[in-house]
Amino acid sequence: MAKVAFIGLGVMGFPMAGHLKTKGGHDVTVYNRTAEKAAAWAEKFSGKSAPTPAEAAAGADFVFVCVGNDEDLRSVTSGKDGALHRMKPGSVLIDNTTASAEVARELYAAAKEKGVDFIDAPVSGGQAGAENGVLTVMCGGDEAVFERARPVIDAYARMVGLMGPAGSGQLTKMVNQICIAGLVQGLAEGLHFGKRAGLDIEKVVEVISKGAAGSWQMENRHKTMNAGKYDFGFAVDWMRKDLGIVLTEARRNGAKLPVTAVVDQFYGDVQAMGGNRWDTSSLLARLEK
Repeated sequence: MAKVAFIGLGVMGFPMAGHLKTKGGHDVTVYNRTAEKAAAWAEKFSGKSAPTPAEAAAGADFVFVCVGNDEDLRSVTSGKDGALHRMKPGSVLIDNTTASAEVARELYAAAKEKGVDFIDAPVSGGQAGAENGVLTVMCGGDEAVFERARPVIDAYARMVGLMGPAGSGQLTKMVNQICIAGLVQGLAEGLHFGKRAGLDIEKVVEVISKGAAGSWQMENRHKTMNAGKYDFGFAVDWMRKDLGIVLTEARRNGAKLPVTAVVDQFYGDVQAMGGNRWDTSSLLARLEK
C-alpha cells in the first residue's frame, strides 16, 4: 500500500481516485478546487481530503493530477500552494491531464529540481473507462520511474505503456485524438448517408461492423447517434481543447493534418449549435441540422 494524493475530481478524476482507494488499496488524500466535491469523495470512499494541493501531496509517495489544461496544471503543481512545494524527495508526480508536451517537459524539469520524479500519463477511454477502471494510459518519462509507478496506475487501467521520454505520453494522446476525430466524422457521414439512402441503419452496422469499417466508435456509438442522443461521454468543448493542442504541436513539428483541422472546425459548428457539452459523436447533428 502506498500513500497517494489525487488532485482534480472531475468526471475522470473522481472515479480514478476511487479505484486507487478501493482496487489499489492505497491510502488516498484528495484535493479539488470545489471543496464540496472533495468532501463527497472522501465520504463515498472513506478517504481523506485536503484544503490545498500542497497539503494533499505532503508525505505522499505518488501524487496524481487530472485537471483541465496547461494553466490549471501549472497552478496545482508549481503555483501558490502547488503540490511540488510539499512533495518529498523520491516521490512521483503523475499527470493524467491531457495537456501539451511542452508543459510535460517543463514539469519534468521542475520536479527534478526538487528531487521528485515525473510521469506524463494522459488517458483514453472516457468517463465510462474511468468509472470501470479500464483506461488506456500513455506515459512519458524515465523507465525506472515508470516501472515504480505502473503497479499503482494499474488500479484504474487496462493498458499502461511507456512511450518514451517526458512529453511522449502527451504526444501519443495527440495521435489518439487525431485518429478519433477523423474516425467519428467518417462514421457520422456514413450514418447520415445511410439514412438519406433509406437503409436500415441497424442492419447496415450489423454487417459492416464485422468488416474493415468496424471500430469502437461504431460498436458503442451508432445507436445513440442514430437516435440523436449525444450525452454519452467526452464533451465537444474538451475535444476542441485537445485538438487545439494537437494543431499547435503540428505547427511546431511540421506535421500536415488537413482532416484534423477541418474536423476541429466542424466541432466549432457544433458548439455554435449549443452542443458544447454534447459528446464527440454529435458531428452527426451538424450534418442533420
